[in-house]
Amino acid sequence: MTPAPKRPPLDRDAAAAAAARFAILAEPDVAYALVDTPVGQVVAAQTKRGVACLYYLDNFGKLETVVDRLSEGLSPRILEAPARLDDVRRELDEYFEGRRHDFDLKVDLSLIKTPFARRLLQATARIPFGETRTYRDMATAAGNPLAVRAAGNALGHNPIPIIVPCHRVIGSDGSLTGYGGGEPIKRRLLALEGVSTPEQLALA
Repeated sequence: MTPAPKRPPLDRDAAAAAAARFAILAEPDVAYALVDTPVGQVVAAQTKRGVACLYYLDNFGKLETVVDRLSEGLSPRILEAPARLDDVRRELDEYFEGRRHDFDLKVDLSLIKTPFARRLLQATARIPFGETRTYRDMATAAGNPLAVRAAGNALGHNPIPIIVPCHRVIGSDGSLTGYGGGEPIKRRLLALEGVSTPEQLALA
């Protein structure tokens, strides 16, 4: 029996270099970037379907924590690629400068796991600039008017704030609770859109 030819020894450095070249050339499933905004740094990420997250970095502490969450929730094929998020950065800049009332960006709700939450965020995305709705309004729009608490919980965990404007959803008494970015940011976003907060109304 003819002995099988010996395989050449594995060149680990060459293999690592080849893997690095593949990572650069391969199309990632998820591209992400840090984006500076007037309300703090956000981690923007998008897939081929659209923007999948706009996480407030302060909520996570470290960028690596966000990347780990995106890798688990979307795909491990994830790459920091600021140029791929240029449209997101531009539209956010226009919004905060008062030059944009509606976002033209497509969204990817893959991080949303329940049908109710998906319907809720789809309905939230349709709330016009400068207007508000109550949590009961949004629960009703999502098909279950009794699920007010579930609506508040889902909106508080909205992965795409600002673009999917959950800051426009307030309590039936006008309270500004339930925003994932915190009440000060919610108040600031509403003020940017010309919405009077309960404090402003009390002073009027």
